[in-house]
Amino acid sequence: MSSLPPCPKCQSQYVYQDANLFICPECGFEWTDADQQSASEQGITDANGNLLADGDTVTVIKDLKIKGSSSVVKVGTKVKNIRLLDADHSKDGHNIDCKIDGLGAMKLTSKYVKKT
Repeated sequence: MSSLPPCPKCQSQYVYQDANLFICPECGFEWTDADQQSASEQGITDANGNLLADGDTVTVIKDLKIKGSSSVVKVGTKVKNIRLLDADHSKDGHNIDCKIDGLGAMKLTSKYVKKT
């Protein structure tokens, strides 16, 4: 089994290495190991590895129980205009601050959302 990382652009597993470049044969994207490390250190990513930014719209990919309530955030719920939290404000693992229609303000974890 290959220990090469998946393509950061299309998530393809068919990546190969040529000298110090990683190349994806499906989308043609080329990157170095240093590029990938700087991208992962650069910011917060969604469940698919896409970089998130303030103001993005995301979709919830898993039913999420709301702590202290009987309500649930359903799969497919669109969340508009998110705000990313830095490491100082995300002690509990939540790194997205948002407002969901019908439920109000809350915090989400980026591994349970995908960018739309």
